[in-house]
Amino acid sequence: MRLIGFEWRLREVMAAAGMFSTTKLVPLLEERGVYLSTSQVYRLAAEKPERMNMQALVALLDIFDCTFEGFAPRVVLGGAVAATGTADAAPDHGDSATNRLRESGLKPRRARILPPDA
Repeated sequence: MRLIGFEWRLREVMAAAGMFSTTKLVPLLEERGVYLSTSQVYRLAAEKPERMNMQALVALLDIFDCTFEGFAPRVVLGGAVAATGTADAAPDHGDSATNRLRESGLKPRRARILPPDA
């Protein structure tokens, strides 16, 4: 069995087009007959969707004049695995941001919230 998924690149595509605010997408989608709230558009850009309306997808492809492969390329998540003695190694699930962070050696730091007068 071969497991496949996709990498969601809406934020990258938006940035390449010089668009850094998801609210700017709302009227562009409406021009194409797709009516989403600002929070729905934000979630669409910030999170990898598990399912999506095809009209919304086609509208995004039209807005950014790109193909599906450039927007959400296929990623092989894995397949049949033979026992290799590396069972405690962390699995690679194709999440490129996580993999880049792991490879860079950087670790996230907990944010500190300071009082307003500091």
